[in-house]
Amino acid sequence: MTLYGLIFVVFLGIVFLSRWINILNEYERAVIFRLGRLLPQTKGPGLVLIFWPIDKMVKISLRTVVHDVPSQDVITKDNVSVKVNAVVYFRVMDPTRAVVEVENYLFATSQMAQTTLRSVLGQAELDELLSEREKLNEELQSIIDAHTDPWGVKVSSVEVKHVDLPQEMQRAMAKQAEAEREKRAKNIHAEGEMHASHRLAEAADTISKNPTTLQLRYLQTLTEIAAEQNSTILFPIPIDLLKAFIPQSDN
Repeated sequence: MTLYGLIFVVFLGIVFLSRWINILNEYERAVIFRLGRLLPQTKGPGLVLIFWPIDKMVKISLRTVVHDVPSQDVITKDNVSVKVNAVVYFRVMDPTRAVVEVENYLFATSQMAQTTLRSVLGQAELDELLSEREKLNEELQSIIDAHTDPWGVKVSSVEVKHVDLPQEMQRAMAKQAEAEREKRAKNIHAEGEMHASHRLAEAADTISKNPTTLQLRYLQTLTEIAAEQNSTILFPIPIDLLKAFIPQSDN
């Protein structure tokens, strides 16, 4: 054998060995096809030997995939147009089905998440979309997981991340929130006036039982007014106030 022939054989051996010897990480599994037929068990992690070109290996990652669903145009049940995006957390539970049952499980799961997002949120009203996200997240997760289960993919969580409202709807909601705050403020003020009127009525009943109490209250009011040094105050003196200082005749 010539030198060139030896070099060719060594090169060919290196190519075959590089194809035969595979090292898989802890989170990877190998789905192997032999002459087009699926081998019953997946292999890995660690050293995996295949007989290329008879065998063909497809590596599948078992790690959780965090997929950002692009913004979707959604028309809610009460005819409000919004843009909504979400995050889907999923992982492959059965590598064999993820390869055999669907062409590209990542793309298929992404498309399923987008269509389900538009469908589910389109059946909800705007107030429900803004205030009951936990309920909608659970419904989205349940529907997407049911569709991806035949592919060996488990959807663990779906989170609606952002709801983009039109400017006119934001202004309308701001006016509504301001009106609600004014309503609460007026109710609180009315309750305060009602409690104050009850207290004043009780105080009037107490004062009416003893005329001297009314005179003392009148004097206290005069003392408070006199504290202002920059004003002149004219006030009438009730006759009842002077009765205490007028001597009573015996007749």
